[in-house]
Amino acid sequence: MGEIDNLINRIASREARVGIIGLGYVGLPIALRFAEIGIKTTGFDIDPVKVKNLDKGKSYINHIPSELIKRRMKEGTFSATADFSLLSGQDAIIIAVPTPLTEKKAPDLSYVISTAETISGYLRKGQVVCLESTTYPGTTREHLLPLFESGKMKVGHDFFLVYSPEREDPGIGKFSIQDIPKVVGGVTPACLKAGKALYGAIVNQLTPVSSPETAEMTKLLENIFRGVNIALVNEMKMLLDRMGIDIWEVIAASSTKPFGFMPFYPGPGLGGHCIPIDPFYLTWKAKEFGFTTRFIELSGEINTSIPSWVVGKLAEALNTRKKCLNGAHVLLIGASYKKNVDDTRESPSLALISILRKAGVNVTYHDPFIPRLPGTRQYKFNLKSIPLTPAGLEGTDAVVIVTDHDNVDYELIGRHAPLVVDTRNAMSRVKGANADIIKA
Repeated sequence: MGEIDNLINRIASREARVGIIGLGYVGLPIALRFAEIGIKTTGFDIDPVKVKNLDKGKSYINHIPSELIKRRMKEGTFSATADFSLLSGQDAIIIAVPTPLTEKKAPDLSYVISTAETISGYLRKGQVVCLESTTYPGTTREHLLPLFESGKMKVGHDFFLVYSPEREDPGIGKFSIQDIPKVVGGVTPACLKAGKALYGAIVNQLTPVSSPETAEMTKLLENIFRGVNIALVNEMKMLLDRMGIDIWEVIAASSTKPFGFMPFYPGPGLGGHCIPIDPFYLTWKAKEFGFTTRFIELSGEINTSIPSWVVGKLAEALNTRKKCLNGAHVLLIGASYKKNVDDTRESPSLALISILRKAGVNVTYHDPFIPRLPGTRQYKFNLKSIPLTPAGLEGTDAVVIVTDHDNVDYELIGRHAPLVVDTRNAMSRVKGANADIIKA
């Protein structure tokens, strides 16, 4: 029996062991899904705090209950470790580490490459390695393959290499991992066969493609599509603001057309790990081929400019009340990048806080999902979420709604805040508000 047949049989019989490197918003849900179907799964992470919390059965991600982690650990199908020597005992290794940008908007593959270097020290015959981190076409073949073939092993014969992009949508809850079709691309036909066997165990539908490059590009296109369309509607928002037309009413009316229109909604800027970052991965790679992605780069410029435009709308609104930004007390509602999640990665709230502080504004925030703002490579704010109270709202000069969480009392805001700058159309659900409401 060859290595590929042995691997497939072990996966089918649930005897295989799966290791997930990176236990964040992508890696932890995948690990728990493999554990759910009875495959012994080990989560690897360099962060000792994450490992320690998981060892105690404690979740650090809002939409993953601690009870689920405790259940899988009690069943013996999930464990967490920082001991990477245990990689040699895994039949499948999935890489789900961050792929951020440098300050110059170039891809930062340091986490992927250092992880691959670690794997190469423990790689053995019969293993399949899958990269899920978002990246540009060519990463799997150009960076991972040479590291893994540096010994005597041959891809597609001794070990198998796959790219399969993650498709998580935190906070929505409409789609579980098994419901989302999984795109899989292998370096060789045998690699694809291994990837299909692995992911076919946890999802209902597979979408096999001809190469890792195709799979890598699939993820970029999905998020570039969203980024470009969000830029379009954000540009329309700024134009229609000057024209005195409500963009939200226009979108609602346009959405009644049963064909040829898909609604996208404006906001205070782009957030999350994918949509603000992925386009720059492709624009960087395109330069290798002498190609300039003008359309994509323009959309990135528009979306990046939105926080400053929101601050401009806030300044205008304060000015009409004979107040200025310098010295004003502004309360931001929402610090996460999207509603109902505890994720601040690339959140426009962080950019807004930075801009407002530089203008001399006293900034506070309220977010039921983010009790304290975590530090990032770019921002380090020592801020805690404050409670919403009538007195606290009345003491502000303005409230800016950045993230429209469902569990925020917008009626309380409407009754007691003197001025509300609403970037999410959240106040449209409030009847008879006393506050001046400005859409931005």
